[in-house]
Amino acid sequence: MKTPLSPASSPEKTPEQAGTAQPAPVDAFDGQGDSRHPADMAAHLELLSLKEQVDLLTALPREQAAEAVAELDEHVRVDLLEHLDTDTAAGIVGEMSPDDAADVLDELEEAHSDVLLSKLHSKDAEEIRTLMAFDPETAGGVMNTEIIILKQDISADEAIHKIRAELADKEIPYYGYIVDDDNVLTGVLSLRDLMLCPPGMPLKAVLKNREPVSVTFDTEREEVARVIGHYNFMTLPVVDHEGRLLGIVSHDDVIDIINDLASEDMLSMVGAGQDESTETPWIESVKMRLPWLIVNMLNSALAACVVYLFDGTIEQMAILAVFMPMVANQAGNTGQQALAVMIRSLATAKFSRRKAWNAVRREGKIGLANGLILGIVILTFLTLFTGRSDLAAVMAAALLTDMVLGALAGASIPVLLKEMGRDPAQASSIFLTAVTDGAGFFLFLGLATLFLV
Repeated sequence: MKTPLSPASSPEKTPEQAGTAQPAPVDAFDGQGDSRHPADMAAHLELLSLKEQVDLLTALPREQAAEAVAELDEHVRVDLLEHLDTDTAAGIVGEMSPDDAADVLDELEEAHSDVLLSKLHSKDAEEIRTLMAFDPETAGGVMNTEIIILKQDISADEAIHKIRAELADKEIPYYGYIVDDDNVLTGVLSLRDLMLCPPGMPLKAVLKNREPVSVTFDTEREEVARVIGHYNFMTLPVVDHEGRLLGIVSHDDVIDIINDLASEDMLSMVGAGQDESTETPWIESVKMRLPWLIVNMLNSALAACVVYLFDGTIEQMAILAVFMPMVANQAGNTGQQALAVMIRSLATAKFSRRKAWNAVRREGKIGLANGLILGIVILTFLTLFTGRSDLAAVMAAALLTDMVLGALAGASIPVLLKEMGRDPAQASSIFLTAVTDGAGFFLFLGLATLFLV
């Protein structure tokens, strides 16, 4: 990713001068550039109409336009690039770093992306096509290839000279990536270590056989984020299965990965599309949400059938209908708490099967403790409120049992989904609701039928 432009600085002005030299609003852009950060430019672009977006990007210098487009929401970006003339769009894509360009072109129709690639320099187009061939959910799909590679036989001062010569067109070099003649990664040096090296010392002598930490191109991006977080690296080398250096994943890419994963988990839990946003065309949102809404409707029908089985009991004791939702609601809330904790654990660490099921048992203990406390509260309250200790006891017993069941279900559903090779967050709250509602109604009404009617 290219270094964001810094706000322009200027000498201090008098109030009178300042009053006549205010920056022009971007709507009245004069074509000479804009000093605001690309993320702020993107936020402003998203407030404009499509025609205004096209006009502004056409007027902006290509480098600034590229930085702003890279920050746009996916659906806004696609719509915008489809309405720009191909020469302008290709010029903007050509100014992006290869990883950003690959991400942007991946979002377009294949025919459109091919047209834009055909207008780029052949070397740039080939590099972008190579990145587009990697799975976007892997290290290869998020890596940046704009790095400075240092041969292990050169000296430290030669390495520093090479970095100075190539720095303008490369990713900021937090580290020097040392390779042998076959481009196999042999070591990584921080710039501090490089600066402290004796000028004539070969880089391979500085490495001292230290094994570099890297990931292969097919490593899942969740694991990439975990490795960078574990070692507190600014960047992480990406290699092929023979150890040849392909690129790096930088810390800002990891921030994007973490944000994407958090959003995907949140949306998946409720059955929405994993990459859905307010800019997603409404018809696509309908297609993504409808299947899970149908599943949820079937789950609700199952709970309704449970209630129907006990219609005679409810007719004889109408008060049961008043307290019945409390059992399912408390169990559902207990399950959601366990669900959130488990999904977070599965997403942020290497969770072994044994550790996962130990965590399920832990959530069961928490559900039992909370259920006992709330059961005692309900038992006391209903006895005083209704004067019927038998009704209070049935309510407390159903609440306790369903809360334990909700905690166990909330913790185990993500684990079961992961065991099946599915996303642990995928519509898990819908499955949880089916368990807690159906079981809650059955327990409360079943116990009432046995002991109260």
